[in-house]
Amino acid sequence: MIAGLPQRRTRTDGRDSMNQQTTQNLTLFDLLARTWQRPSAIAELGFSADGSAVAFTSVDGTVAIAAVADNEPPEARIRVSNDLGQTTIRPREKPPLPLIATAAFAEGDVPLATHPHSGFLVGAASGEVLHLTAGGEVANPLIRIDGPIVAIDHSARAGTTAVSNGHDVFLSQSESGTTRLERDVTSSTDCLAFSPGGRGLALGLGEGLSIWAIEDDAALIRDVSLPARPVSIRWNRDGTWLACGLETGGLGLVSIAGGQADIVEGFPSPVRTVCWSSPANALFASGAFRIAGWSMTAPPVGGETSGALETGRAGLVLVEVVAAHPEKKLIAAGYANGRITVAQVGMRDELLVRPLGSAVTALAWSGDGRHLAIGAVDGTAAIVTFPAQMFK
Repeated sequence: MIAGLPQRRTRTDGRDSMNQQTTQNLTLFDLLARTWQRPSAIAELGFSADGSAVAFTSVDGTVAIAAVADNEPPEARIRVSNDLGQTTIRPREKPPLPLIATAAFAEGDVPLATHPHSGFLVGAASGEVLHLTAGGEVANPLIRIDGPIVAIDHSARAGTTAVSNGHDVFLSQSESGTTRLERDVTSSTDCLAFSPGGRGLALGLGEGLSIWAIEDDAALIRDVSLPARPVSIRWNRDGTWLACGLETGGLGLVSIAGGQADIVEGFPSPVRTVCWSSPANALFASGAFRIAGWSMTAPPVGGETSGALETGRAGLVLVEVVAAHPEKKLIAAGYANGRITVAQVGMRDELLVRPLGSAVTALAWSGDGRHLAIGAVDGTAAIVTFPAQMFK
């Protein structure tokens, strides 16, 4: 559950009257976030495999890297009064360590994936897949293909990288080089995702999905027709379900084992992001005026609605991005008006992290659930580090 928040501390010296109002107006974001300003909108972000760094991609083609380690963690700023036992937290006194920024890899935003050992993989307009270290160093290209890279994913378990130039899809393993996926269709492919075990690969295929088995020789499992172009693809933890947000018309949901495929409709806005909560066995999506979610004990296929989970509070502003906590039944949501909340699955209770700001474009939790990385339209990049006692 979401525990009671540390209270904001006011000064007890002679400057209290001057600072009390300002301090009391501080938000959780002011108290817990490290923020940086990039020159253009944040398009995507991701944590490194070891959890030590976050990479933020921008629409100007650059990547900026932040260290996750906090030079002024919340635990060091929390105090408990001896008389009343009241918990308070003081604001940060030091600026965060600066971001490490790269030169532009393309004229627009670049695709990003986590490197299995350290750092990140970046797809460049030159057709090269580059290893970007957590220190911002760019190593020699790992893959070269014709045409700019528009999508990339990497499976550490399979040791395989998949890339697309928008038309062809290529698979690369260090011991066997790079091969093109032999397909009979010519539809565009600008999003792709490996299954958790690395044995399956899902491709956005024009207005549809193409699902492949890639253990030995790649083989087509099935094609799924959709009413619109997929803009995001997410597998659940055990690889039995696949969800994708659609450019228009809701989200697609596919049962890999059962062969079911359906469209979840009724969204007032495009579903930019979907996420799976493993602790809650549930699916969540953006694109509505509240966090939209369903328990997978009653999947939302064939008109089934009994699994709907009313999560967080309904309002007048659209949810743009959702992210599921890796260990707890919590969902983070970013809104079009910059609002950021963390809600308990299936409950109205929510923690207001930021009340207003620029529209949120990207959210991700660290693997241990202690940090929430945030990107926004105005170029704000941030990491919110929550005290250990925040979520119980």
